[in-house]
Amino acid sequence: MEWDERRLGDRILSALELAVEQGNLTVAEPLAQALELSMTGFGGPEAVDHRGVPVRLMEALDRLDRLRHAQKVA
Repeated sequence: MEWDERRLGDRILSALELAVEQGNLTVAEPLAQALELSMTGFGGPEAVDHRGVPVRLMEALDRLDRLRHAQKVA
């Protein structure tokens, strides 16, 4: 984890990346759900998030999808 990660979502993303790197789908799945909750829950139901989706997040989710597929095949 980088020391400048102040947002909860950034820390969850780091944990998700580590879980996927280690091939731990059991941990990665709830982390992905927690990440989604942390990103959508901020600001209330009427809030509009003007930030783009970070490349790092998209890459982590792509790796998670590959891990899911690999677990199904195995």
